[in-house]
Amino acid sequence: MAISLESLKRSTAISTPRILVHGVAGVGKSTFAAAAPDPVFILTEDGLGTLDVQHFPLARTFDEVMEALAVLYTDDHPFRTLVIDSVDWLEPLVWRKACKQHGWSSIEDAGYGKGYVAALDIWRQYMDGLDALRNDKAMTVIQIAHTDIKRFDSPEHEPYDRYVIKLHARAAALLQEHSDVVLFANYRINTVKSDVGFNRKVTRGLSSGERVLYTCERPAFLAKNRYGLPDTLPLEWKAFAEAMPGANSQPTQN
Repeated sequence: MAISLESLKRSTAISTPRILVHGVAGVGKSTFAAAAPDPVFILTEDGLGTLDVQHFPLARTFDEVMEALAVLYTDDHPFRTLVIDSVDWLEPLVWRKACKQHGWSSIEDAGYGKGYVAALDIWRQYMDGLDALRNDKAMTVIQIAHTDIKRFDSPEHEPYDRYVIKLHARAAALLQEHSDVVLFANYRINTVKSDVGFNRKVTRGLSSGERVLYTCERPAFLAKNRYGLPDTLPLEWKAFAEAMPGANSQPTQN
């Protein structure tokens, strides 16, 4: 196709979002996703508990995950939301697939981090499947991840700890870039200082049990969105959906 000014297009419709939600254990990430419209879960871990949702059998290989994506693409079904629960349990399946392709017994066998680089090609196959469902089937995609605390070496400040997605750094960066929304789920915590005597004070964290979603990055955690969402939202699908821009709104660039 010849490129010319006549080939320019203007995007006016907002596509269904690709959402990556990570957070502390037990905060309610799966419950949040289960409240999305007509969800179906691809499980890589047995973590649904008492949630009553439609799901494929527990995937034990990367190929089984891709088979589930293919079924959703080729077959007629009523589902409007795909949930991957979870991507950090998917990662070992990705590594196993890469090892099988390259004849390694371990992802470390390639040396110098080359195994993790090779695994990115497997991740991209998976993301292509997600994009096909989003673009051709108009399915919202929600990927669930656990969180980890790691030291962040800032070029501008002293090192500090922050919540990050519990994946190898290369895979985490790829999935974050691919996602339209990265949400961090946590309990709202307030700190108070208490006098313990001898001119000493200690800081304690107090939680009311309120569960919140953070949509914008802060030093303490990773988050982002391309839709101009409020910085914080209740950890409820309804609150998230109501905050998304309407048909006449334009997403912002990140």
